[in-house]
Amino acid sequence: MRRSHWTLLAASALAGITAPAHAQEAPQADAAAPTDDGGIIVTARRQNERLQDVPASVAVLTADALARTGAVKAEDFVRLTPGVTIVTGTAEAGDTQINIRGINGARDAESSVALIVDGILKTNTAQLNQPQGTISQVEMLKGPQGALYGRNAAAGAIVIQTMKPTDTLSGAAKLSYADYNTWEASAHVAGPLGSGAGFVLSGYYYKTEGFYENVFTNSKTVDDKENWAVDGRVLVGEGSATQLDLKARYGEFHGASLPFNAAFHLPNFGGAFYEDVNKHPFNFYSNIRPTNDQTSFDASIKLDHEFSDSLKLVGWALYSNVNQDLVADGTSADFGRFLSAKDARAQGAVDACFASTAALTGYKVNAPGFIGQIPVPFIFAPATGSTFGPYSPTTCDGTQYQVRKQQDISTEWRLIGDAGTINWQLGGYYLHIKRTVGVSLGADTGNGVIKQLYNAPDSDNPTTLLLADRFKTNVYAAFGSVEWKPSDQFDAGVAVRYDIEDRKSSSLVPTATDPFTGGPINPGRAFGALKDKHARFEQFEPKVTLSYRPTSDLNLYANWGIGFKSGGFNNQGSAQLIKDSFVNFFGADVTVNDQYKKEWSSAWEAGLKGNLLDGKLTFDLAGYYTQVHDMQFFEFFVGSFGLLRVVSNIDRVDLKGIEATVTVKPTQGFKLFGSFNYTDSEIKKNGSRPYTVGNKSPYTADYTFNAGMEIEQPINDSLRFFTRADYRLTGPTWFHTVQDQSVPTLFSGLLPGSALALPSFVGDGKYDVARRDAFGIVNLRAGLQTDRFSLSVFANNLFDKQYLNEVITAVEFGGSFITPGTRRLVGVEGSVKF
Repeated sequence: MRRSHWTLLAASALAGITAPAHAQEAPQADAAAPTDDGGIIVTARRQNERLQDVPASVAVLTADALARTGAVKAEDFVRLTPGVTIVTGTAEAGDTQINIRGINGARDAESSVALIVDGILKTNTAQLNQPQGTISQVEMLKGPQGALYGRNAAAGAIVIQTMKPTDTLSGAAKLSYADYNTWEASAHVAGPLGSGAGFVLSGYYYKTEGFYENVFTNSKTVDDKENWAVDGRVLVGEGSATQLDLKARYGEFHGASLPFNAAFHLPNFGGAFYEDVNKHPFNFYSNIRPTNDQTSFDASIKLDHEFSDSLKLVGWALYSNVNQDLVADGTSADFGRFLSAKDARAQGAVDACFASTAALTGYKVNAPGFIGQIPVPFIFAPATGSTFGPYSPTTCDGTQYQVRKQQDISTEWRLIGDAGTINWQLGGYYLHIKRTVGVSLGADTGNGVIKQLYNAPDSDNPTTLLLADRFKTNVYAAFGSVEWKPSDQFDAGVAVRYDIEDRKSSSLVPTATDPFTGGPINPGRAFGALKDKHARFEQFEPKVTLSYRPTSDLNLYANWGIGFKSGGFNNQGSAQLIKDSFVNFFGADVTVNDQYKKEWSSAWEAGLKGNLLDGKLTFDLAGYYTQVHDMQFFEFFVGSFGLLRVVSNIDRVDLKGIEATVTVKPTQGFKLFGSFNYTDSEIKKNGSRPYTVGNKSPYTADYTFNAGMEIEQPINDSLRFFTRADYRLTGPTWFHTVQDQSVPTLFSGLLPGSALALPSFVGDGKYDVARRDAFGIVNLRAGLQTDRFSLSVFANNLFDKQYLNEVITAVEFGGSFITPGTRRLVGVEGSVKF
């Protein structure tokens, strides 16, 4: 096997063909500089070129745009970009899924969007929505970028360039304060370190009490957060033939987790049991303080060496270490998990459940929930029983503790050549990942949560279910490209990349018994010991690009490429747990495996971009068609066992759409801009849930629309007024493959044998009320500035639009877990430069 890896790397020397790129990788210092005609310079193809000349859809945020909008991380960039949506931080800080034109990054799988900072590919999806230092420019690339930028770029890439050292000592600081005791600050200092060397040191801090309150504990512990980071950069040899770029970053996040409520979708029960997710009134009252803690560190070194004007070597190495965990209330109360104990040592948790229910009888929880005299589900005890819903104030929910840790080291080496009308690149890439993932569900005795994966039956937090695995991954890739540019009007490029991902999984679950059910704490152990898993995923990724410029102001382009995302493993025992709890119990039509398949896509794009009226009007029109095979999709299951997160595959999804962007500058200091995206998505085949064929791709908005204006006008020689308004409309969105269908749920299996003795169909769920409605958000910012100082006021979500951040449908549970979007935030911001 090792021999094949070296053979692959050696083969790249003969391929001669990543995506089209000129011989010299772009000097990052010049990336944000305008051209002589005022156009924007980008590095989307690892070369300096006008945005208008790039043969692909690229959205750019310059340093000025970042300052005017207050954008600092991925969620800010996405909301300014048509055809791109994001779900982030709903479960934990490192939980980010970006959707570009219908291709989504499934939670617990690899991302579909690559993050490249100063030419280096970040490898951990937890870093996707972190601040990345003092940013000078952001480029949002759409369509498969794997051939050019590497792994996990099937949907696109976010290319960030940060500030480089300055010739003289300089710096800046910014501080803002807003509603809900929200503070945000950033600062940097830069300067020389002797001849040919310089540094940049950046810091970032954010803290908020959050929008919501836990009404049971009377505390702001629902969506509170504190986040800080320090970034350092040293550049040696700038302007010489050999340049070294050394970077390091450390950050921490501390805050709440899982700010979810539940909405039931059981129409035959009627009333609040059949709830439109968009009309849900949010209330939070868990007895467990939800927490999320994350630390992240990465360090990198990058070498640029020019052998001659026509030959250059670029290489880099990156080390990353991200550790995070979360604590939260459980979801097991309505399934009677803790009504009895097989092991007498765990009887304290049963007693606590009955006692807390009795003490809280009549306490108001979200409809249709109610707390009765005893914790027995109401369908078995209609007169005295309870319907808690998840995250209740009693101890009957149990607890959850989740761990996600990842260390990785990666390196890439690229040889770049210029042969006149032909430019080429050759290179190789290696990545090693060590990852630990654990989900531990425990009983709540009223004494808090012990932050470890397994706790004994006589502890304060005895473990009732444990899914925990260690994953090891080795990635090998070879790539190459060639671009032919016979004239200023025409260029063509072809690129290839071959990826191998070798993955191993081993269980960390000890041999132990669930003290409440008497079975193993991992259901997979009911059929013997959990065995180590091994799989290898490979993909050839070509890309072809054509561009024709009949005039310097017009570019017609087309491209086609293959995208790829590796398969992997769910926690061992997941498939058996689903089979036992749903398929065998009430005939659920769902299939999930402990190993999920690789995802690959074939994407076509054609477009037209240009400018008119001496650059006062710029436009970009594009159409696209993508076939996604074995799309990876996150599934969430809830039952008597608690909760389970897995990744499944949708056999085929078709995506097609159009996109348009227009910017108008009628006069000096006044700009209007607008963009629109429409995506038509359809599930063509789905072996995991066959009845969902014909439905839309999950997490994909039907459309997005952006519009806004920016004004800057002088008041006197040194003082200027500025304002910017942004409007973003996000179309209706389904978050699951099950949409208008009616399907059996756990209640379908429970009702016939319950005290209600109802037929099973009464418990069927219908999910037409689980679609997020369209919503529009207005952000406004205005202020005064000089060359050194700035003072502004801002209002995010100016009209306080209430919308949903995410809807996680648990089909077999008969409902959805929903989390609210951010509310109106009004504040003031000041900044200074020196």
